[in-house]
Amino acid sequence: MPQLVDPNFNRTVVLLCTHGEDGALGLVVNRPLVTTGRVIVNLDPPVSTDRELQLWVGGPVEPQRSWILVGQETDEDDEALGRRITDNLYLSTSPDLLRRLLEPSPPSLSRLIVGYSGWGPGQLEAELEASAWLMSDVDRDLIFKTPPDKMWEAAIRRLGADPATLQISRGIH
Repeated sequence: MPQLVDPNFNRTVVLLCTHGEDGALGLVVNRPLVTTGRVIVNLDPPVSTDRELQLWVGGPVEPQRSWILVGQETDEDDEALGRRITDNLYLSTSPDLLRRLLEPSPPSLSRLIVGYSGWGPGQLEAELEASAWLMSDVDRDLIFKTPPDKMWEAAIRRLGADPATLQISRGIH
């Protein structure tokens, strides 16, 4: 929502990956990392590639940690893809999958994401009650096929709302 002015989350689309009594973990999916540096990937055995690898910022927590988000074309569970988030969407930390991302023909619907967004017990529920977030079903096409600078607006319009008409509210008590 517009009132969420924290620069880590302003105009972000977050994929909620886990949510339970211990808290929640999500990944911002519309923040490509813009850098002029070079990314070094440490794998054993080492891998050499000239392929440019786009990184995405998943959130402010543990930026040294990386995740691989993969959209699989079939509904078949593939253990090599990692933890199933929803139909056709998996989250992995697999070095083998990372190696595949560096190959000339990586999985077409995949992202290497650094960091994550985390909430302690009850924190996300409080933010939802305060109307800080809008919730919707996961849309794999929105994540992988919508330009990142258009994703926030597209996600809101997908809910039937106009981003220009969103108002700050305190939620329902």
